[in-house]
Amino acid sequence: MNTKLLDQAVARVRTAFPGIKPRYGLILGSGLAEIAGNFTIRAKISGNEVWGSTMPEVSGHSRSVLRGEHAGLETLIFCGRHHWYEGLGWEPIALPIYLLKQLGASFVVLTNAAGGIRADLAAGDVMIIDDHINAMGVNPLTGNADRTWGPQFSDQSNVYDPQLRQLMDRAAARSGTRFSHGVYLATTGPTYETPAEVRAFRTMGADAVGMSTVPEAILANAAGLRVAGLSTIANMAAGLNPESLSHDAVINAVQRSIPALKPLIAAFWNEMDELITA
Repeated sequence: MNTKLLDQAVARVRTAFPGIKPRYGLILGSGLAEIAGNFTIRAKISGNEVWGSTMPEVSGHSRSVLRGEHAGLETLIFCGRHHWYEGLGWEPIALPIYLLKQLGASFVVLTNAAGGIRADLAAGDVMIIDDHINAMGVNPLTGNADRTWGPQFSDQSNVYDPQLRQLMDRAAARSGTRFSHGVYLATTGPTYETPAEVRAFRTMGADAVGMSTVPEAILANAAGLRVAGLSTIANMAAGLNPESLSHDAVINAVQRSIPALKPLIAAFWNEMDELITA
């Protein structure tokens, strides 16, 4: 991984956000940028400004970086993300986590849109991620010889922080959000999974499937950040629903879930404020 490129991007963000010292990070997945409305936005920089060059975008991912605040907690918000299937390497995927690490953050919340595998999950449901399965066939820590991301052999026993999961439960209860817990499985994409793959994933113990989040969770955990994860169930996975899968349909479904997800995120930040002031 080219840390020189990452360091240049960090320098641009420091220039755009003078004096920034976020304790929290929030990565908003497909169609979820509206959740940033929970925060008072102090400043904004586009993804192209961060990189100093034009980067391609995927529909539903605006790729802007926001300096926000909620419940008195300074937060770096990433509206959209890059994916392995874009063929751009690890640097664009790793940048949000690298930024948070370099700027001194301690926590990151990862969100995504996912296909439901478990029978009781329906479109619009929110799943708190308890664990993940990396079915991408690649790992972002490959080649971590200089230990940029911490130890070469990173423990994965509790990638998704147990205390943060409990706080997410409380936040969901307070906000009245319907939620469940489960295991998220990531593939590389860009194709959706086949019905046979979904059956295999179910046998492996996966409850939902998508094309993101796992690389960021691996990197954040290795770097010493505490991680929480949320999946918005956008559809039932292939073979479990007679309708064809499409990116536009996923984005539309996710946006319909925002009225439920937005108060959950706000309540979680309030819970985090209580945690650090207790």
